[in-house]
Amino acid sequence: MDFREFASSAIMNFLIAMGLLIGGCLLSGIGAMFVSKPPLFTMNEFADKLKIWAIVAAIGGTFDTIDDLENSFFGGAPGELVKHLLLIGSAMTGAHTASLIIHWITQEY
Repeated sequence: MDFREFASSAIMNFLIAMGLLIGGCLLSGIGAMFVSKPPLFTMNEFADKLKIWAIVAAIGGTFDTIDDLENSFFGGAPGELVKHLLLIGSAMTGAHTASLIIHWITQEY
């Protein structure tokens, strides 16, 4: 994986995780209005619940990334190990950024 491909994967992971979390929280707020629950509280609550699922979806949703981590760790390829950890980190950063945005919109911490 060259740098250009790695950078595009990292940006896509960041934006996928961010989009999933923001979209899921906005839709949970709309759903809360339909069932007469407070929408901002529901959005804030789901911002924390959906974070791990946004990360999992961004990195592919399967155990391929975990398997690649294991193979590069035990196979003696530290460069690949760092690349995979950075890709997971970019997904985590995207999910956390979206969570901060939702908390900022709802003004609840």
